[in-house]
Amino acid sequence: MAEEQFVKSVSEDRETTCWGCGLCLRHPSNAPVFKCGWCGAVTDQNLSKCKTKLLPWRRLRDQFFVCVLLIFMLFVICGGVWAVYPVVFSVSFSFGVFHSVLILILSVSTLLMFGHAAFTCAGSPPTIMWGSYPAVGKGELDDYIFCHFCSRPKSPRTHHCRSCGTCILDMDHHCPFIGNCVGAGNHRYFIAFLISAVISTIYVSIMSAYVGLHVWPPLKYRALGHLYGFSSDLALRTMKEIILALLSSAAFLSARGLVLVYLFFASVSVEIGLSVLLWQQLCFIYSGKTYLSNLSSGGAEGSGERDIQNLLRFFGCPYSCMRYLPTFYNVRKWHKK
Repeated sequence: MAEEQFVKSVSEDRETTCWGCGLCLRHPSNAPVFKCGWCGAVTDQNLSKCKTKLLPWRRLRDQFFVCVLLIFMLFVICGGVWAVYPVVFSVSFSFGVFHSVLILILSVSTLLMFGHAAFTCAGSPPTIMWGSYPAVGKGELDDYIFCHFCSRPKSPRTHHCRSCGTCILDMDHHCPFIGNCVGAGNHRYFIAFLISAVISTIYVSIMSAYVGLHVWPPLKYRALGHLYGFSSDLALRTMKEIILALLSSAAFLSARGLVLVYLFFASVSVEIGLSVLLWQQLCFIYSGKTYLSNLSSGGAEGSGERDIQNLLRFFGCPYSCMRYLPTFYNVRKWHKK
């Protein structure tokens, strides 16, 4: 009886040509996924049945978000300089020159990192020989699958983005605000843009509040005239008085005052959102994962090795320095042993 079942199962096996090396594979007819024993390429019959769906509206959405973000950054830079310029130079000439240089540095760095993140290739997968047995060596396509959208092999660290229409190496996510994917080619630029943007928004919120106190003297003495000691109740009461004073005088503000109010609330809200995103990105890098790999692993704690050297490698720190910078981490590992 067992022999008859074995013969029946063998007879039901089907032969398929491996897309990776071209060898003939025999596998059960009900097996949707199988792996080549020579090159290691994985064939997923379910993926071969999917239809290519072009999503041109996503490109239009990305272009719209990029334009909105560029207009917002230019408005913050130009509007901030116009609103802050008279006050900072009225304090002292050196004070105004210092803040002018600081504004120039923050503006150029933010726009430059944004340009690199938006217009740099997110990461092309490596070009590898496939489809011919003599050319493909043993295990050269281990765990590779075939991308039916791009009609080329896709490594385990590569994901296909239907918004960009291509495969991205070490893809983290597709960001519509830069109109590009975040991958191996521009991930570092994206993190640098977030850091520069967070610092810039913190600076804008501080300077808009500082200049606002000089533009509205009644607000200055009403809200901050009692800050001789610090306590949580006093801080909450002060913030409440500032907000009430802003709302009560909003109808009588000049154009410069309205710009300052908008800059303060816009910079604070953007600062909070970008800080959360930056912290999430740094946590993924520290764990040696990306956003997509974290989703595929279901957020499992053990799916990535948590190591401070992951951060150092990501930011391009030389290996010679890595042995000395995280000395506290090496001591902790030695105590665990």
